Amino acid sequence: MLRILPNKKKQITSSSGWCRRLTATVILASVLQTTIPIQAIAQQTQNQVSFQPVINLINQATYTYTDSTSNYNYQGISSQINLSPNPLIDPLGRILGCAGTLIPDYKGFSVGLYEPNPSDPSGTKLGKLAALSRTELPDIPNNNIPGGKAPNIENSNPYFITNNSVGAYNFLFDPSKGQTDLGKTYIFVVNPPPNSIYKQRRIKIQIVNSIDNNVIRYIATSLDGQPISLTGDTKVEDTVVFVPNAEVVGLNLLAFELTTNMCQANQVRVIKTGDRATAEPGDTVIYRLSVKNQADADLSNVVVTDNLPLGFNFLSKSVRGELDGKPVTITFQRNGNTVTFGTEVIIPTDKVLNIAYAAQLTSDSLRGNGRNSAIVNARRSDNGFSTKDGPATHQLKIRPGIVSDCGTIIGRVFVDQNFDGEQQPGEPGMPNAVIFMEGGNRIITDPNGLFSLANVLPGNHTGVLDLSSLPGYTLAPNRKFRERNSQSRLVRLEPGGLVRMNFAVTPTFQEQVKK
Repeated sequence: MLRILPNKKKQITSSSGWCRRLTATVILASVLQTTIPIQAIAQQTQNQVSFQPVINLINQATYTYTDSTSNYNYQGISSQINLSPNPLIDPLGRILGCAGTLIPDYKGFSVGLYEPNPSDPSGTKLGKLAALSRTELPDIPNNNIPGGKAPNIENSNPYFITNNSVGAYNFLFDPSKGQTDLGKTYIFVVNPPPNSIYKQRRIKIQIVNSIDNNVIRYIATSLDGQPISLTGDTKVEDTVVFVPNAEVVGLNLLAFELTTNMCQANQVRVIKTGDRATAEPGDTVIYRLSVKNQADADLSNVVVTDNLPLGFNFLSKSVRGELDGKPVTITFQRNGNTVTFGTEVIIPTDKVLNIAYAAQLTSDSLRGNGRNSAIVNARRSDNGFSTKDGPATHQLKIRPGIVSDCGTIIGRVFVDQNFDGEQQPGEPGMPNAVIFMEGGNRIITDPNGLFSLANVLPGNHTGVLDLSSLPGYTLAPNRKFRERNSQSRLVRLEPGGLVRMNFAVTPTFQEQVKK
C-alpha cells in the first residue's frame, strides 16, 4: 500500500465548543446543482478546537430551466438521500499467489522500496533503499514523529512479512522530503524466502503527477515480465491514489495491491527428444515433445511450436498424443518448416503431455544443420495468465551415406529394491525419466523405464540422469560396483555394437514401493 503522511489536524482557537455545517456545491453545465452537506463537530481542548468530520452524507439535486419560447422558469428538487456508511479503512498491499489467493505461509517474505541506480541508464537496476520517515503507533503527541499504520507501524524499509498480518504490508511517503514529487521513481521489490518455488518480483513505480499532495498519479511497470494485475497487464497507467484521511475519502491502491502476485518460476517445461543421434537422407526420425505442468494449477490452451531443420519432411499421419497413459487428440498446422501442435486437453499439475511425430530426411537435409527447436505456450486455468518455456532443442548429425559403423545405446531407469544395480522381477521401471547425453541431447524413458538411441557413432559416450525429472527419488546406492554410485555413466560403443546404460533409483524417504 502507498499512502502519504498526512499533515497534523488543523486547529483553531475558540473559547467554547460548537457545531458548524459545511456545504460544498458543484455546478454541472449550469443546469444541475448538487449539494452535499458535511457536518463537522469541533471539540475544545485547552482553548484549541479541532474539526472531526462525522460521516453523514446527504445527496440532493436541484435544477432550474428556462423555456426559450415562453420565457417560463422551471424549478425542481430531487428527493434527499442520506448515507451513513461505516468508516473506511486504508487498503493494505498484500502478497498473493498467482491466482490472487493467499499464500499458505508468509514466513521469510520481505518487501522493500529502492531508489533506481543512478549509474544505470535503463533505470531498472536497484540503488539504495528509499529513506522513509519513521512513524509510530499509537501516535504520541508533540514528539515530531508522525503516526503510523499497521502492520508496518514504524514504516520500516525493508519490511518483513509475517503470518499474523496474512501477507499485508504498507509504506508511508513523506511529501516534505519530496517523495511524491513529479518524476520521482522507485523500484518495488518482493523477496521470497530461500528455496522458495517463487521468484523475486520487481515493479517500477513512477509518479507522473501530484496535486497538492492529496492526489498522485503514477505508472506501475513490471520489470520481470510477469503480470501486475489479475487481467494480465504488465503496465498500469494513470492510476489515481487519494491520500487524505481514509475515513473521509476512500483510497484506491489497486495497482499496488495487485503488483505483489507471486507466480512460480518455470510453470511449464518442454523437452524435445529424438530416437537417434545420426541420420542420413531417406531415414525417418521420430521426435517426442514432452510438456510437463509444474505449476500449482491446471494448464489449458497448450500450443507447441516446433521448427524443423532444412530438408526434414513432416509426416502428418504419424502424430500421436498421450497423457497419463491415455491417448489424446492432437491438432497440427504446418507452415513451411514450422509445425504448430495444439490440444483441447487440460494438463493437471505434475502431469506430462507427450506428443510424438515422424519426419523423413530429404537430400536437402545435407545443407541444413540438423538442429530443431520447440517452444510451448499454455494458460493457467485459474487466472488465465499465460506461461511458456523453450526453446528445447535437439541436434541430429547428418551423414551423406549409409552408416555401417554406428551402434545403439540401450538402457533403463528402474527402482532398485536390493541395491545390486540390476533390475530384478518386481522392480518397476520409471517413466518420463530424462537422461542427458554428452552432446546436450535428452532422452526420455518410456512407460516401462526403457530407452534407446540408434545410429550412434562409435567411441566413448556419457549419459547423466536428471534427478529433477524424478521428484521423490534419488540415486540408489550400488553395493557391488562403486563406480556406479554416480548420476553419470560412461560407456564405450564399438562399431556396429550394442551397449547398455542403466540407472538405478530409490525413493527419497525409503517408502515401500508397490509391486
